[in-house]
Amino acid sequence: MSASHRPRRSVLYMPGSNARALEKAKSLSADAVILDLEDAVAPDAKETARDQVCDAVKAGGYGRREVIIRVNALESLWGLDDLKAAAEAGPDAILVPKVNSSHDVKQYEAVINDAGAPMDLGLWAMMETPLAMLNAHEIAASAKEPGARLSAWVMGTNDIAKEAGMAQTQDRIPFLYSLEVCVLAAKAYGLGIMDGVYNDFKNESGFQDICRQGLELGFDGKTLIHPNQIAPCNEIFSPSDEEVAWSRKIIAAFEEPDNQTKGAIQVDGKMVERLHADIAARTVAIADAIADLARDTAE
Repeated sequence: MSASHRPRRSVLYMPGSNARALEKAKSLSADAVILDLEDAVAPDAKETARDQVCDAVKAGGYGRREVIIRVNALESLWGLDDLKAAAEAGPDAILVPKVNSSHDVKQYEAVINDAGAPMDLGLWAMMETPLAMLNAHEIAASAKEPGARLSAWVMGTNDIAKEAGMAQTQDRIPFLYSLEVCVLAAKAYGLGIMDGVYNDFKNESGFQDICRQGLELGFDGKTLIHPNQIAPCNEIFSPSDEEVAWSRKIIAAFEEPDNQTKGAIQVDGKMVERLHADIAARTVAIADAIADLARDTAE
């Protein structure tokens, strides 16, 4: 499936130090899993977690789920070894923390390159510091440089709250600038972007509200901390049957011989333009990719 239409509705963090969690991730309906060596792992378990995660990735069994390894920061005691081991293990991407500038991105890319990783191994970056918010455009633009690996961002809203002293309110008004500037920068340079986690995982209605807000803001999906969050997240970030049917109708209408050269036409009494056909094509592509992933997961 096209990378731009790869479903990333639900991206579940799994602690790398928990072997049972790494195995369980193979049976969950998340579109992607982040096997975590950073925040979810105690210092005395870092090396064990690294070995477990890399062995699990090498062994495979995750189907068409996207598999990402989150490493510790380069300046930490474990970062360099994490990066080298992760690059050798061969996940779909490596997620790096606390990127503040394009220089940080290039440092991580250089280590991955030196480790001999194939060019289809992507780099994901946590956007979780005040400097990252201020440098969002510069960081995103680095994805267009020759040989760049940067392909997606993950919002680290807990760290932003800590470093900026922001309150984590249900409406997330203190975060709106950070969320919006990152979405705009990511979309401008073709990056995927996933919303931050929702901590109160037992609050189902609150979680659903935040998922809808993330969808409305333009996020591709959301990072999760509990398997119970997967199903509602997938539902909210999936195009509805009505949206897909309407999109197919728009596409079919523009494909009619009399309409192929027109910039705007009427469909069911509504005026639609070529930009709506582009949106419709993206909606259908995402829906088809989700259906393909669901079939693979069910097998």
